Amino acid sequence: MPTNELDRFSRLYLEHGLLATWDGSVTMLAGSAVGGGTLVNWMTCIEAPAEVRDEWRREHGLEGLEDGGAWTEDVAAIEGELGVTESAVIPPKDLAILRGAEELGWDAGPTSRDARTCGECGSCAFGCRRGSKQSGIRVHLADAHRAGARVVPGVRATRVLIERGAVVGVEGEALWPDPGTGEPVPDPAAPRGLRVRRLVVRAPVVVVAAGGLRTPAILGMSGLRHPSIGHHLRIHPVPVVAGRMTSQVDMWRGTMQAARCLEFMRGDGHRNGYVIESAPGHPGLLAQALPWEGTRAYADLMADARRLVPLIAITRDGGEGRVSVTKAGRVRADYALDPTGVATMRHALANMARLARAAGARDILATGTPPIWYDGGSGEREFRHYLDRLATFDFSANRGTVFSAHQMGTARMGASPRDHVCDPVGRVRVRARDDRVVRGLYVADSSLFPTAIGVNPMITVMALSRRVARTVLDEAADRSG
Repeated sequence: MPTNELDRFSRLYLEHGLLATWDGSVTMLAGSAVGGGTLVNWMTCIEAPAEVRDEWRREHGLEGLEDGGAWTEDVAAIEGELGVTESAVIPPKDLAILRGAEELGWDAGPTSRDARTCGECGSCAFGCRRGSKQSGIRVHLADAHRAGARVVPGVRATRVLIERGAVVGVEGEALWPDPGTGEPVPDPAAPRGLRVRRLVVRAPVVVVAAGGLRTPAILGMSGLRHPSIGHHLRIHPVPVVAGRMTSQVDMWRGTMQAARCLEFMRGDGHRNGYVIESAPGHPGLLAQALPWEGTRAYADLMADARRLVPLIAITRDGGEGRVSVTKAGRVRADYALDPTGVATMRHALANMARLARAAGARDILATGTPPIWYDGGSGEREFRHYLDRLATFDFSANRGTVFSAHQMGTARMGASPRDHVCDPVGRVRVRARDDRVVRGLYVADSSLFPTAIGVNPMITVMALSRRVARTVLDEAADRSG
């Protein structure tokens, strides 16, 4: 695992951690390493809410997701494999959430997460050097390796190979890393200066799990033409509020996200639901998130970073986007909020400000260009005025600061061939006119989500992947039998 923040982002994150929508309005984080997003995520384990799963059943024809059936069994199995437990160490940034929620009478409590016997170092977002984090590389990929699977790192998949309606393998570009730096070096067997080498894996079964931003690109580059490939992108837009406390917080130390507030999980007809959590930013990510108001102001704010409590709201979208491949071969993500999405983020800003104030914040900052500050020494009247300003916060492109670490829906599963790329068990459809599928080709990642879920998606991704895995096993048995 890398040891400094710059190297960590460069080696473990898609586009070196500098990923954004095409217009730059949303900054996105996505894992790009062996173990995927589970290697770098903040470990919060929450399954898709029951009302979301019921919506998937009613509107997208996905059966078997109700509590008490296969879904519950899958989630229990996953949580057992990952060792999901309640956070035992609650650092200052998360104590602020619990303290503020108690003052306001809101629903809050410790998170559950996939780690054992740790809670002090705070480096989980860059891979776990200790091995306590039960990520995909420690659990499921390790199991696969013991069963005979071969993991080939440093390969960029370019297309799935399909012949006569059936998958026959995968083609990719293998990067040959220098063992000292991890940087790609020229392949000695290739023409001078060439840094990649074509790699072909022949296989009767291929599972595409490249994430919501790359899975649709691979499907499209493989010659598949279903009209919904890359459409229905959902991203969980995240607004940011920072409370400046009177004492030291050190947001980058300790358990990544040890507490959460579920008070606003349900929408109310005018806005969607959301979860309030902490954001354990290290200085580099923090520097990207804090607003620029001039050299001196920015330097002063960064110098005060140890006292900032960062609050984020995982909102259940409002609007959608698209992933496409440009003529130059680059992957492009476009996303636009609709009025419901804007209303949700404004509602979240106001309540995160309330939470920060109740937790004892001296000053409060809603990040954007320009940001909106509240002087904690002001009175109740001034605070109400501050909330009124947040109610009209400008979330147009490159105004309100918006992050996203969850990308979903771009190869969504469902009963209708017309607008679902994958069928209800994860098989990839050939076209929108009928239910014919590419034999042996499956998707098993967040691309499958019919909609956003409004909570951290890891447990839901794994539960749907178990559903797909059963299909893979059943169809493999049929072929062999």
